[in-house]
This record gives sequence, C-alpha cells and structure tokens, in this order.
Amino acid sequence: MSEYLNEPPISKTTIWVSYVLSAVPSLMLLASATMKFIKPPGFAEGLDHLGWTESQMFGLGIVEVAVVVIYLIPRTAVFGAILIAAYMGGAIATHVRVSDPFWTQILIGVVVWLGLYLRDTRLRALIPFRG
Repeated sequence: MSEYLNEPPISKTTIWVSYVLSAVPSLMLLASATMKFIKPPGFAEGLDHLGWTESQMFGLGIVEVAVVVIYLIPRTAVFGAILIAAYMGGAIATHVRVSDPFWTQILIGVVVWLGLYLRDTRLRALIPFRG
C-alpha cells in the first residue's frame, strides 16, 4: 500500500516502536477499566472528589475496554483512536472541572495517535510532516 501512496516503506524498527507506543496507553486504559470493575479500597473516595459515583463506573469501564479493543484491531484502529480521543476529552473535562492535573490524559491521547501515525501510511498521507 505504501507504493500506492507514493510513500517509502515503513521500517521494521518504526513498526515495532509504533506497537510499543500503542501498547502503553492501551495497557493504561485497560488497567483503569480493571479498577472500575474491581473497585479497590479507597476507590469511592476518589470518585467522590471527581463528582462520579461508584455505580457509574461499570459502564465507563465497558466503554474503556471497547475503545481499546477497537483501537487494537488494525482495520478499525483509526476509529478506535478517535473514540479514545473522545474518551480522553471527557476525562480531561472531569479533571479541569475539579482543578486536578490532566497531563496524563493529554499524553495518552498523543501517544495513541503517534503509535498509529508511525505504522499507518494512510494517516501519514493525510497528515504529512515533511522537512
């Protein structure tokens, strides 16, 4: 497909870097979803600070798992990245509302797109960073 877009082939190193960059935020989101399912001690107090209730977490955990799965499937990865960006937007809004730091959520969104950008020639053609 690279030849069709008149792009040079992507190196194996770049592909592996893209997989690692995609795995890190995916694992972070899956860990977050797991916490929403198992509700460890002190979980409810943290939610109260953010304005959420424990009963709302199961649905958010399902959404988190779903967007990660969609992102990890190569054919739906772009749609998954869009959904993760939307989810992170909600997380950022929640943290801004209570004056908490939100850099982690921004970083997750950036790394999701960077991992995808490095391995997807269609995305590279759409957003051509050239010197």
